[in-house]
Amino acid sequence: MDGYALCGESGEPYRLLGKSLAGHPFSGSLKAGECVRITTGAVLPAGADRVVMQEQAELRENTLIPQAETKAGDHIRRCGEDVRAGQVLIDSGRALKVPEIALLAAAGVREVTVLRRVRAALLSVGDELRPLETPPSELGDGDIYDSNRIALKAALAQLDLEVIDLGCLPDEPAAIRDALVQARDRADIVVTSGGVSVGEADFTRRVLEELGQLDLWRLAIKPGKPFAFGRLPRDKGETLFFGLPGNPVSALVTLYQLVLPALEKLKGIAAENRGTFFQGRARLLNPIRKAPGRTDYQRGYTYRDSDGLQVVRSTGIQGSHILSGFAEANCFVVLSRESGNCETGDWVTIEPFQKPLT
Repeated sequence: MDGYALCGESGEPYRLLGKSLAGHPFSGSLKAGECVRITTGAVLPAGADRVVMQEQAELRENTLIPQAETKAGDHIRRCGEDVRAGQVLIDSGRALKVPEIALLAAAGVREVTVLRRVRAALLSVGDELRPLETPPSELGDGDIYDSNRIALKAALAQLDLEVIDLGCLPDEPAAIRDALVQARDRADIVVTSGGVSVGEADFTRRVLEELGQLDLWRLAIKPGKPFAFGRLPRDKGETLFFGLPGNPVSALVTLYQLVLPALEKLKGIAAENRGTFFQGRARLLNPIRKAPGRTDYQRGYTYRDSDGLQVVRSTGIQGSHILSGFAEANCFVVLSRESGNCETGDWVTIEPFQKPLT
């Protein structure tokens, strides 16, 4: 604090001996009834035990008269008050964000050992998919733009991953096999969209089983039922495989709910430091139709009404192909597997969007 460093509590005025500036400390020692001018960031002189703000003191030549009561410790930052010698600054398994980097720098730590960024290989599969460079006039019957890969690439980039874009592949087992081999050899994880369902041309899952192992396939969630997870063995270790459904909303929901938690573990983040999705409760502003059997992640918009009550409404049609409703949403409305229809006024669980959906 800009002011005066005092030695003890004195009923008499203090004698001014000099000044202590940031980077230029006072070299002497104070005795009772003595003081020095001090600025923010300066070293407290030996013998001083309190600081009075300059606004609360009057200086008459070399005599200081405090205008407010003071006590020991006022406006002083002590050594070891933040961290002490021998104390662990940051536990392993904790992501280095801005506050952690500031703490390390303040302690004079120039380098630390960290895990490298996770490498994620990304590809989409489908004969109907066309690159965004394709003019609308050149789209054939049934052709659509390859939007999933673009969205997933943007999402993964927000998570500080090194993304290897392997492009869009046709529904051909040989092409898919070559891409998965590349992904296995170059990346820690591979994320695909499309080709993991039960259709005649869904080859991705089958190729995965040829090259490695399928650990799970099809989940009791909506949207995202045909999600697949497996492993691709390599010379040293393995590459994890996440097969997302081809429907665009399903791809984003499964990325958010299933891939993100796995990525945090893969990045070495300790369990207690992983970002758990915040869930809250909100009053529903419209009815929701739901059949029991699958956990449903519907898209909603939540806010506080004029009475301060947290409310939520659905953002239109909830089909797994409706991206416009997703773009309007700011949360998931999470409906449990056993639940059925919900009515206006019911309390429901909401999960506000975090990265990479914000």
